[in-house]
Amino acid sequence: MVDATGALEAVWRSDAAGMRAVLARRLGDLDRAEEALQDAVGEAMRRWPTEGVPQRPAGWLVTTAWRKALDGLRREATGREKAAQLALEPPVEPTGDDRLAMIFACCHPELSEASQVALTLSAVSGLSTEQIAAAHLVPTATMAQRLVRAKRALRGARFDVPGDRLPAVLATIYLVFNQGYDAVRRDLAREGLDLACQLAALLPDSAEAEGLAALLTLHEARAATRVDSAGRLVLLADQDRSRWDRDMITSGVRRLGRAAALGPPGPYQLQAAIAAQHALAPSYAATDWAAVRGLYDRLLDLRPSPVVALSRAVATGFVDGPAAALAETEALAERLAGYRMWHATRADLLARLGRTAEAADATRRALALATNDAERDLLARRLAALSS
Repeated sequence: MVDATGALEAVWRSDAAGMRAVLARRLGDLDRAEEALQDAVGEAMRRWPTEGVPQRPAGWLVTTAWRKALDGLRREATGREKAAQLALEPPVEPTGDDRLAMIFACCHPELSEASQVALTLSAVSGLSTEQIAAAHLVPTATMAQRLVRAKRALRGARFDVPGDRLPAVLATIYLVFNQGYDAVRRDLAREGLDLACQLAALLPDSAEAEGLAALLTLHEARAATRVDSAGRLVLLADQDRSRWDRDMITSGVRRLGRAAALGPPGPYQLQAAIAAQHALAPSYAATDWAAVRGLYDRLLDLRPSPVVALSRAVATGFVDGPAAALAETEALAERLAGYRMWHATRADLLARLGRTAEAADATRRALALATNDAERDLLARRLAALSS
């Protein structure tokens, strides 16, 4: 008897997305590809313990799934002609091109941003419906329906790599990472980082793909210090920099250098450059805030956004003082009044100016808009300190 379960788990971890992609590309149906692949896994569990694990397990699973998919098509009156055509071109083992095509397919323009993220986590990262539902704070049944609709929308779609879809792919991967990072879900953040690194490897000439990988690497380098021993969120200013992952910081800075060599800086490169300023500074106060603000200015030129302008205001608070920063922040009131970080930033600046009662009121508004328990706890602690 061999450890068939262990072998299956290993090949699933390393090749599930590629196997799913190579089948979907040829079948033109992600749902059918997944069903056939699951059937192949069941077949492997029956046969591998006695027959042994094949030398190329991913290829075995793809071939078996392919046969099962064709059998299913032949049983359908409308699928027999398609099955005959597909049988002429059997699939090969998954490659990086198949994985890349799957990432791009998940970002099909017909899908909403939420569906793109959910489908990427399912089809590329292999997360369960329960895990994805928990990340999106929705019931499992709701997420299952969302995934079914997303897969249905991809039926008949071409699983290729259209260049005009790269911005959506980058944005989706960034959202995957941020969903985990903001909610202190290390597993989800790591999925986003892994996806970014895969994309950079699959698109070695893309400056922005490398820039995104640099950005997420630099963020993840300090992830372990974002919560204390009690699991409470710790702000960047208060993090123990001696515990930051210096190897990851070095890797992120190197990636940023490669991105810069590939082409002019885009939004992800500029954000990575800002993250590098923080990662390399000896302390929060000793950060080169003038350089940070200059980078935000360049980012605003490329991607005007009130959220970027708010981040610039934070840098202004260290360059020109909290009064100047508060003026910049107040100017964004109409566009960011419903954004929790606008209220939190305003509260910090008001506290630095000694306007404690106003700072407490702004913190209460931020607390009411907080999106996860870690944020609520942090804001509650800040409110308690202002009220004492």
